[in-house]
Amino acid sequence: MTETSSTRPADSEARAPERSRLRRLMRFIPLVAPVLLWAVPCWVLLHAGQHWPLPVALVGTVLFVLGLIGMPLAMMRGHGRRQQDRAAIIGDALLGAGWVLFTWSVLLGVLLRLALTVAGVGGSQDRARIVTWAVLGVTAALLAWGYAEARRVPRVRRLDVQLPRLGPGLDGLRVALITDTHYGPLDRARWSARVCETVNTLEADLVCHTGDIADGTAERRRAQAVPLGTVRATRARVYVTGNHEYYSEAQGWVDLMGELGWEPLRNRHLLLERGGDTLVVAGVDDVTAESSGLAGHRAHLAGALDGADPDLPVLLLAHQPKFVDRAAAAGIDLQLSGHTHGGQIWPFHHLVGIDQPALAGLSRHGARTLLYTSRGTGFWGPPFRVFAPSEITLLVLRSPHPATAP
Repeated sequence: MTETSSTRPADSEARAPERSRLRRLMRFIPLVAPVLLWAVPCWVLLHAGQHWPLPVALVGTVLFVLGLIGMPLAMMRGHGRRQQDRAAIIGDALLGAGWVLFTWSVLLGVLLRLALTVAGVGGSQDRARIVTWAVLGVTAALLAWGYAEARRVPRVRRLDVQLPRLGPGLDGLRVALITDTHYGPLDRARWSARVCETVNTLEADLVCHTGDIADGTAERRRAQAVPLGTVRATRARVYVTGNHEYYSEAQGWVDLMGELGWEPLRNRHLLLERGGDTLVVAGVDDVTAESSGLAGHRAHLAGALDGADPDLPVLLLAHQPKFVDRAAAAGIDLQLSGHTHGGQIWPFHHLVGIDQPALAGLSRHGARTLLYTSRGTGFWGPPFRVFAPSEITLLVLRSPHPATAP
């Protein structure tokens, strides 16, 4: 578990101008990124001293140009107004492949070439061609592995979490967490059913879904989401919205989850009682809700806790980890979040870290608040996960107070 000291607010204030500059810089990424994504590998693999025969260089360059043009066009048709699933699949796959190819073109194009030069291996053309084949081999291997990782049923990650205010009657409470299922253009109805079967083997008291159910409306992705209705919990199944719900008629998802037997915690809470002790289980809308324009949708922590006994421990569902600053200020005991995907495709986690205070796992914020950030159960967009495995999480809540003998 990582810890954030009590000096976090001061550190955050000191980093605020830097983060602001980075966010302003990131506005230009959609314009520059596609060009870099395809131009850099094209140069490293074809034109940086390899001296390929003209037909090879010409065909390779044409392929990179087609990638540069085709990727944004496919993504616009797939994720824009037209919402064409086939185009989305093509665009997303090209995005993921381009990112992996770009990453390893840069790394191996510099490091491997330097190592070969220092070792005195071959001439400059030989070294350039070794780099080309190494980049292509690593990229192919990572894409194949990453695709298998993205499409498999996630492994279960188990951990005990001690909450100092948790009463002994609630010791051992089992909380299952799924999040970021992102049902989308690739039909994953069978995968969804297998995920739900896995969750049911955990025999959880409380099952939570912290948002980003799908990419698309509830009507469009209903068949993939319906297996969520089979999830079992001895006490409750609870859900909060993620940012992607607000791209796809969020109220429709709230309604469907209610229809499937889940309790949407939209800025409200419920009480979970066992053994004479009580846990407040609260939830808030995603932080993007207010800008969505949907009436009544916003992240309102005070509303979520309204009427709750302040002496009781609180488990809070909030889609994005960055909500933890508000949670810590309110003295929340444990926040459960998703959103980051653990970066999904390495080394994208460095960009995620600009916007979020935690990438994955358990972290401490302030004097009391713990945050658990899931790497997500599904994947967004590119059907790859590289060095960021998906997960179904089982948190066993522990009380520091021993149960009294009868």
